[in-house]
Amino acid sequence: MMNIIKNGVLPLTKLHYQWRGIAKVRLKWVKNKSIDHIIDKETDLKAASLLKDAIKRSSTGFLTSKSFSDWQKLLGLTIPVLRFMRRYPTLFQEFPHPRWNSLPCFRLTETAQLLDSQEQKIYTLHENDTVETLSKLLMMTKTRTIPLQSLYPLKFDLGFPDSFEKTLIPKYPNQFQFVKSPNGVSAVRLTNWCEEYAVSALQKSNQCESDQYREFKRGKTALVFPMRFPRGYGAQKKVKVWMEEFQKLPYISPYADSSKIDPKSDLMEKRVVGVLHEILSLTLHKKTKRNYLRSMREELNLPHKFTRIFTRYPGIFYLSLKCKTTTVTLREGYARGKLVDPHPLARHRDKFYHVMKVGLLYRSDGSNLKLEEDALMVDSVEDDEMGDEHFEDEEVETSGEFCEDEVSDSDDSE
Repeated sequence: MMNIIKNGVLPLTKLHYQWRGIAKVRLKWVKNKSIDHIIDKETDLKAASLLKDAIKRSSTGFLTSKSFSDWQKLLGLTIPVLRFMRRYPTLFQEFPHPRWNSLPCFRLTETAQLLDSQEQKIYTLHENDTVETLSKLLMMTKTRTIPLQSLYPLKFDLGFPDSFEKTLIPKYPNQFQFVKSPNGVSAVRLTNWCEEYAVSALQKSNQCESDQYREFKRGKTALVFPMRFPRGYGAQKKVKVWMEEFQKLPYISPYADSSKIDPKSDLMEKRVVGVLHEILSLTLHKKTKRNYLRSMREELNLPHKFTRIFTRYPGIFYLSLKCKTTTVTLREGYARGKLVDPHPLARHRDKFYHVMKVGLLYRSDGSNLKLEEDALMVDSVEDDEMGDEHFEDEEVETSGEFCEDEVSDSDDSE
């Protein structure tokens, strides 16, 4: 079978080939304290960033507590939005409404405005990255089209500017165009296939290992997914045999046509792993909510219960139940509680979170707290300055363990 691979991709006429017989192993879910801590921190970071953007969009330059009273679920918060905004006076300045004194209002502080201006500069400097990310996401779909309503929830995770559909997409008419999907909703379509983009993160990472990649290109070997198992799992004989068989299957590029692959075959399962691996690789923080991926399931040609892949391959993915939602993370993206290769926007968000933490520490009189502008001009903030607790990549079994069949495929409480 291996000798039919050409240039790392199976010919379309052979994609129906069936791979069966790989024994599936039932694995228990194991909690990862380090990744859970990151998700907890970045849930607040994302909520504060989205609120900052909402204030910017407001015609009055501020938001009333009444306007965001029902945003808690939308922002993924476990506390009321009013209470959340009062936690961070270094970002949000509270004042009474001009007409109704009992109505709290919030505007951006000077510090928040400075951080936002720095963020906009990063978007401008790295606009080509954003165009590539959007192009690659569209290139993985069957019709090269994604509804805007599926992209909006992903914009923070993918590093898109707030109003990307107004400020970014119209600038590239030769690359993207707005269309109406069959159900009548607005969507964005790729108009220009870029072969340069059709190289997955897994292929790029293997290009560094020239000998192995050369063998792969010749069809003599398969690409191997990096795996970091929970402690003790990787040494289990049944798991080791299963993963060795899985790794030997041909690698199907997420940018290749998958319509002729048997949907019930092991080959399709490896293709699904590759697609999910690639999407998470495109995100800034190498993670996103499970429901965001589910909204694009049909376009990406994923099986109905594709989210079981996350618990079936715990060496590649980590499924977290932190913050009353389900978040999936790419394990290889993190080491010792930090991003392995942070994008400039991710480093800027560390600075943003540092300002949030300062406001949390001094919120009793934080409205009068001014941060030195020079301190906000540095490229990044060290973790020790941020006061974050350091975790090893510790995996612990809990009473809340579940197997793949016990992971609900129903909608999360988001």
